Amino acid sequence: MAAPTDPTPPGHPGPEPRRGTRRSSLRQDAVNLPNLLTFGRIAIIPVVIWLLGRGTPKDCVYAALVYAAAAITDLLDGWLARRMNIVSVLGKFLDPLADKLLVMATLVYMVPMGRISEWAVALLLAREISITGLRSIASSEGVVIAAGDGGKSKTALQMVGILCLIIGYPYSLDLGVVDLGSVDLVKVGRWLVYVSLIFSLTSAFQYLSLFADAVEAKERRGTGPGA
Repeated sequence: MAAPTDPTPPGHPGPEPRRGTRRSSLRQDAVNLPNLLTFGRIAIIPVVIWLLGRGTPKDCVYAALVYAAAAITDLLDGWLARRMNIVSVLGKFLDPLADKLLVMATLVYMVPMGRISEWAVALLLAREISITGLRSIASSEGVVIAAGDGGKSKTALQMVGILCLIIGYPYSLDLGVVDLGSVDLVKVGRWLVYVSLIFSLTSAFQYLSLFADAVEAKERRGTGPGA
């Protein structure tokens, strides 16, 4: 049987790439809008810390507003990336990194301020580092670990809890029907972070279980008939 011939004439550049596919360089990825928002989220971490360091009630409210704006950009850059059909390696690396830097830098800074306990921050740091390492190993093995409900609940509780800790002063709370009087937001935020810690540890065990199941399933496929 004759060997198949190459339909491309000599010297021709070859078939054009399929329409809709787009390759971008690392420099181009760095300046797309979703990644610029992520860079902005990292850049305002010192602003939150500086406002916290000033320590006045007004500065703490400003710090909470900046932190909330950073959290909103976390939702916005993901939405824009899907809307604009932009998926980049840089974005996959920067987005979770920015979230962890913002959360951990703020919590660590509030330990000497007496707003959060050292053991809680240490456990949260250990959890985040461990899960990040696990995800890296999973990615190198071609295993995808989806975020569970426990991780999402942890994120929501942490967000509200850290905002309360940042504001950090008692405020009178009148709901119209019920007057709750003076509410110490540090205590509220501290307990919300403690509850989020329970979800953090629970979701960490879920990730470990999912990772173990995925690796075992991959090994079974690799040693099955026809492997």
